[in-house]
Amino acid sequence: MAGNDIEKLVKLISKLPSLGTRSARRIVLHMLKKKESVMLPLMEAMNEVAEKICTCEVCGNFDTSSPCSICCSKQRDDSTLCVVQDVADLWAMERVSLFKGKYHVLGGVLSALEGIVPEDLNIEPLAQRIASGGIKELILALPATIDGQITSHYLSSRFKDSGVKITTLAQGIPMGAELDYMDEGTLQLALNSRKVL
Repeated sequence: MAGNDIEKLVKLISKLPSLGTRSARRIVLHMLKKKESVMLPLMEAMNEVAEKICTCEVCGNFDTSSPCSICCSKQRDDSTLCVVQDVADLWAMERVSLFKGKYHVLGGVLSALEGIVPEDLNIEPLAQRIASGGIKELILALPATIDGQITSHYLSSRFKDSGVKITTLAQGIPMGAELDYMDEGTLQLALNSRKVL
């Protein structure tokens, strides 16, 4: 059986998303076996990130500088702003490398059940960015959930008179999916969002 220090490491790693105790044990065992090539470089990288990480004062992304590298980039379109719920969504958009504009992280979505109101989200900084001018399109890339839809509706109502074009991501049936496996909400959304061929 592993010692107390190793068990503590297993417990900490098992707290990470999508990992249980068995997966954490395999990860720890792998790191112990590859101490020089995996464990020590990982510790060094984690220490560096922990010391340098900050939240971008402009968009809300995590980076080692503020404003972040996306906000500072001259190659990105300042006139297009993509609004996302969380940094994870921003990173997902960046992973596909298709969006060339800039971002705004709301830090959540409106939720009556959880008591999340507009003042709890980064909506005022978004309003300030829009008011400062230069933004031509606001893309609402929020979750296809009830709370995500309510948040999108709130934002589109709030900024409808700003002169900014407000769009949302297309939603519905994903490529390669079969209708038989789709839930009713997805099918309804796909029907409501149908387009002319």
